[in-house]
Amino acid sequence: MSRRRCRGPRFHRRRAHTQAPRRAPPDTRPRRRVSSCPPPGRGLAPARAPAGGLVRAPGGGTPALPEAGSLGGHTARQLLRLCEVVGLGGSDAAAYARVLLEALGPAAERPLDLPPAQPTFLSDDHTPVEFSLSFVPDAAPTLRVLLEPGCGAGTLAHNGRTGLRFLRETARRWAFPTDRLDELEDLFFPAVPEGPLALWCALELRPGGVPRVKAYLNPAARGADRAADTVREALARLGHERAFDSLPGADRHLFFALDLGDWDAPRAKVYLAHQDLSASEAAALSRTVAGPPGEETETFFHIAAGLAPGDEADPGRGERLARRPVQSCHAFTETATGRPSGFTLHVPVRDYAAHDGEALARATALLGRHGIDDGVLYEATRALTARRPEDGVGLVAYLSAAHQAGHPPRVTTYLSSEAYHVRPPAPSRLGRSAVARTVR
Repeated sequence: MSRRRCRGPRFHRRRAHTQAPRRAPPDTRPRRRVSSCPPPGRGLAPARAPAGGLVRAPGGGTPALPEAGSLGGHTARQLLRLCEVVGLGGSDAAAYARVLLEALGPAAERPLDLPPAQPTFLSDDHTPVEFSLSFVPDAAPTLRVLLEPGCGAGTLAHNGRTGLRFLRETARRWAFPTDRLDELEDLFFPAVPEGPLALWCALELRPGGVPRVKAYLNPAARGADRAADTVREALARLGHERAFDSLPGADRHLFFALDLGDWDAPRAKVYLAHQDLSASEAAALSRTVAGPPGEETETFFHIAAGLAPGDEADPGRGERLARRPVQSCHAFTETATGRPSGFTLHVPVRDYAAHDGEALARATALLGRHGIDDGVLYEATRALTARRPEDGVGLVAYLSAAHQAGHPPRVTTYLSSEAYHVRPPAPSRLGRSAVARTVR
């Protein structure tokens, strides 16, 4: 256990305190997996109320939770348990559960024994909700939730309009402007959009019930061949005329993201995909003035991918991650120099681990390098699912390392809801996993 000042039993995995273990949550996913589309008229059938009446989240003014076997019931209960894990109060947790249900709209009532109302790029099993825990030294972790507000809207165009409406209603509720988003509407919301998504919304959950908000937009909305031009134009409209030229080379422009609401320095962020990336190439991606040392990025890359120096991610490919691509993110806050103020590297650990036990061991190793205990992370996984980490892969979706000017380094673990499906363990995907052997 770290020698840092004790922050109470919640923040230690190997506790000096005695505490009753958290009971594993019930598995509310259906026992039957359905792969065909629902018959006409069944798509948005309302869920039956559970025995004993409607279930209400703690806190005044919170709507009744849908049945546990529905999309909204399953994900809202996960969110409430996660809020407890990170120490958010009951009224705040209830407020955030209400926002999640509002974002899901009619899809919240959809039973989980029906297939997803609409495929979503947000998760492998098409759950339109993803959670994440962001860790910095000497502080409680921050809980975030990523949502697709237009899930089940039908077409991609309707999906985007539904998402915009949700964001603007959210802005009115919490009194923040959407002018930066409004300035870009014609770029990212054409009449006939293309690509895998229209709009995602991320909420960074804070005490007080008012989150920080982020909007994720699709650079390929006007066509994949115009994605780079769309990003360049979006940056220029926001005052970052020189920013695009500072970005590294990449295979695809994945997302364009905006901070909305109460941010000290709102960011415009560009996410890029890098296929077949090596550790040394990852170390050269950052374009920040005072970014992470190259050796630090290489170490993160090796640990997150389960590689020790000399290991091969794929036979004959060297230390290159050739399955799902690594993502980089550059954040822009000032307009004078065109240089980014932040850099993040995201490794899709679920494609480079045999099971979630390995993925969690790697997360533990990364947290340990910054003196951060992994207790809250393990509590969070138990709040999401009753299954053993070794019984599936994908609960831990991504591991990321972020460096933002004026802030301490940040390690984030992205956690899947797995509302519809648990991906079975894979055969060992790497030559050897030194991290998995030595950390656990």
